Amino acid sequence: MNTVTLSADGAAADAQQKSEGVWHAAWRRFKADRVGLYASFVVLFFALLIVLSATGLVAANWQKEVGVPNTPPTLLGPGAAQATSAVEGPKGPNVDLSDIDPLAPRYKEWEERAKQFQTLEEPRAETLPFGGDRLGRDVLAKAIKGTEVSVFVGVAAALVAALIGTVLGALGGFFGGKVGDGLEWLYNVFESIPNILLIFAFAAALKTRGVETVVIILALTGWTGMYRQVRAEFIKHSTREYVRSAEAIGASTLSRMFRHILPNVSHVVLVRVSLLTVGFIKAEVILSYLGIGVRVDQVSWGSMLAEAQAELILGFWWQLATATLFMAVFVTAFSLMTDALRDALDPKLRGLE
Repeated sequence: MNTVTLSADGAAADAQQKSEGVWHAAWRRFKADRVGLYASFVVLFFALLIVLSATGLVAANWQKEVGVPNTPPTLLGPGAAQATSAVEGPKGPNVDLSDIDPLAPRYKEWEERAKQFQTLEEPRAETLPFGGDRLGRDVLAKAIKGTEVSVFVGVAAALVAALIGTVLGALGGFFGGKVGDGLEWLYNVFESIPNILLIFAFAAALKTRGVETVVIILALTGWTGMYRQVRAEFIKHSTREYVRSAEAIGASTLSRMFRHILPNVSHVVLVRVSLLTVGFIKAEVILSYLGIGVRVDQVSWGSMLAEAQAELILGFWWQLATATLFMAVFVTAFSLMTDALRDALDPKLRGLE
């Protein structure tokens, strides 16, 4: 009697294990990856910063001049700005800052005017936690606000590019024939033009600047890699037995494409989204530096790095360090998280458990 009961319990346990869904099993494997799990907490922290910044609860006054020009970080003390700015004097190296920043000759004049009117304004801080820029704006507040813009640009552009590439790749790989040939022609047209020329062409066609414009430009120029990989995966999976079985029991074309095949190639999509997000964040830096990125009344990691170029020559390194720190932490955590998600969703690993 006991043997029969144990056998029944074992059969029930086996049936429950076999009935475990794809997404439930992926979530179980993801939780077992400690590095990916901790990285996801860091990404969630950045997501919380973005929400707080977007709602105005933090970094709402990032444009306010709360400190003296080039306010040093609190750790260095109030005398750091004067010490590091010694390169401006006659004893410093022969550096023509106007070659790097056309406004450099005016900085001294602006600082003198700021000192004249400082008695009429609210007193400015001598130090700030992460320092201040040349106007006295808090670098930490700028970095938080820049996180909102840069991460939104990277993630939104990557998701749009992934959507375009996945849909077109699925259509081209599943149907083939004239549909596949037409999409291959479109893919080759985009691939034959250098990426920077495509960006300039779309920027000239849109004629506007701003976050939405950058997202559209990057998405329209970055979908080709996703298309190529998804198309290859759909060609490989479309003739497999589980797809044929779904067709035999009456599953529709869309069901076979996006309910049966897509979950089995989702790890490829996630890896590509991770690479696109990191690449688009870097591209936003370049676009903002070239003047076709975010508007002048907005701030991003790219605009901060562009401003920090002239400040670094004068020895004011804190804006560069802060923007780089925020970017490096987010990019690293996001990459580790998506790598863990890829491993959790990879169908090749399901048979190893």
